[in-house]
Amino acid sequence: MIIVGVDGSVAARAAVEWAAQDAFRMRVPLRIVHAVDRSPYQIGKYPNSILPDVLLREGQRILNEAEALVRERRPAVEVTTEDLEGAPAEVLREQAKDATEVVVGSRGLGGFAGALLGPVSMHVAGHVRCPVVVVRAEHRPAYGEVVVGVDDSPECEPALAYAFEQAKLRGSALRVVHAWQLPVHAFATEASYDTDEVRTAQHQVVRDRTAIFSRDYPQVKLVEDVQSAHPVDALADASERADLLVVGSHGRGALSSVLLGSVSRSVLHHVRCPVAVVRA
Repeated sequence: MIIVGVDGSVAARAAVEWAAQDAFRMRVPLRIVHAVDRSPYQIGKYPNSILPDVLLREGQRILNEAEALVRERRPAVEVTTEDLEGAPAEVLREQAKDATEVVVGSRGLGGFAGALLGPVSMHVAGHVRCPVVVVRAEHRPAYGEVVVGVDDSPECEPALAYAFEQAKLRGSALRVVHAWQLPVHAFATEASYDTDEVRTAQHQVVRDRTAIFSRDYPQVKLVEDVQSAHPVDALADASERADLLVVGSHGRGALSSVLLGSVSRSVLHHVRCPVAVVRA
């Protein structure tokens, strides 16, 4: 099942359209979720019985509009709605326990505002085990390409698996971006590096990571994109011609469970195409 969070914003509408298309391709049900957070009104000067009722009615209106959009775009998709009370991050976290994917808009009006670009997003990406897709409000042409970032660690393999599957479902090419930089000490006068040798080694990193997936997905056209650049710059550039950018998330240190990795976090702030964050 795919879960999509809505709050009535333009970005949330784009997220619903994205989720409907993915549910159709994956042949899974779609659940549209709206969070009603009463906490801002739990203070003395607001009558508790009035404002929450207004919020519930508005939530139902938002859900009805989102459901109508799915039935218009993809009538074959099985769709249900849920109007739930609680903080948006907690609602998404609870709903995502058995989800295939969670989809949110990049900017919202209330319930899911700022999802994946602020505290709510870091909580969701840090705790939700399934892929989380962030969709921006702007409409883009179809490019027929999915982009995934890889490094030399095994933690990138879940992102690769998700990217290959998305490319297969879409009939798209898959661009595998691996950005490498010489270590700082390489520029010291006493250090000697063969750049061609390093570049060959970096291409081998991509081949090693994609080998098993290429065998399982022979229909996916693979494009190796190995660059001497900062990973964020390389991914942002590739995203300009992508329908989806997939990145792994493996934050380091004591807060790794609740923080996005630095590359994932930066990519979410700088790229314009939809981004899927896949936890290691």
